[in-house]
Amino acid sequence: MTPEQFMPIILVGIIIIAVAVLFTFIPVMLWISALAAGVKISIFTLIGMRLRRVVPNRVINPLIKAHKAGVDVNTNQLESHYLAGGNVDRVVNALIAAQRANIELSFERAAAIDLAGRDVLEAVQMSVNPKVIETPFIAGVAMDGIEVKAKARITVRANIDRLVGGAGEDTVIARVGEGIVSTIGSSEDHNKVLENPDRISQNVLGKGLDAGTAFEILSIDIADIDIGKNIGAILQTDQAEADKNIAQAKAEERRAMAVATEQEMRARVQEMQAKVVEAEAEVPQAMAEALRSGNIGVMDYYNLKNIQADTDMRDVIGKMNSGENEEEDKS
Repeated sequence: MTPEQFMPIILVGIIIIAVAVLFTFIPVMLWISALAAGVKISIFTLIGMRLRRVVPNRVINPLIKAHKAGVDVNTNQLESHYLAGGNVDRVVNALIAAQRANIELSFERAAAIDLAGRDVLEAVQMSVNPKVIETPFIAGVAMDGIEVKAKARITVRANIDRLVGGAGEDTVIARVGEGIVSTIGSSEDHNKVLENPDRISQNVLGKGLDAGTAFEILSIDIADIDIGKNIGAILQTDQAEADKNIAQAKAEERRAMAVATEQEMRARVQEMQAKVVEAEAEVPQAMAEALRSGNIGVMDYYNLKNIQADTDMRDVIGKMNSGENEEEDKS
């Protein structure tokens, strides 16, 4: 085939490639869909979205949805929210839901809520259909020492004006738990709490616990209530056990001191006895020195020995008599 015969084929291929590139870069079908839905948008706007790295269908499809629902938004608002990292489709759905429910919600407020990390559509739905938050069992101790456990159901409605910067569900549960513990603790008798559980919900609800949160508390209902441990008795038992241990420790300390004193006295007795033995050992030496120096005579020495022997004999006789008397008393 001659080059002239190849030219038509090459031109057809170039045209096909050009059309494919055109339809890939320029969402013509999306532009046609917008026009068919009555949304006036220029093809150059779509090209500009491509150049700004905006996915056109992420903006145009929500725009079509908002136009059909009668929500007044424009391309620039949706595109700027997309570039900020927001979920355009969810914001538009929230605006449509708010309009249907006659809830005043502007695009700027919805976009701010979405960028704050909260689900704006869920918030609108919660404004229409309140949500029930169930707390775990919360224990409180009445004045009589009995532990009371209560579980509450909190019915809340989203407060759209406070969604940005408002506290979440955890804060509501914590505040309600604190109110339950305070109400039970102020009761003189746990039976009063069991007889009238509504007292808990009334006291807690009257504290205005939804201040600074993203919700409005509609009602607080006690779902379940139960009796726990006798904390007062347990504390008294523990205190008695501690007092007993302290008393035992003090008694042991006194016993140890007494034993130490006894040992000390025994040591002193042994010391005194040693001194007596030492003094008695010096007596013969003194007697010998007195005999050598002539201070006493031999007869004086014998008289002293006789006196000692006589004294020893009297001691023996006395011991024998005392032994006989003891045997007579026993018989």
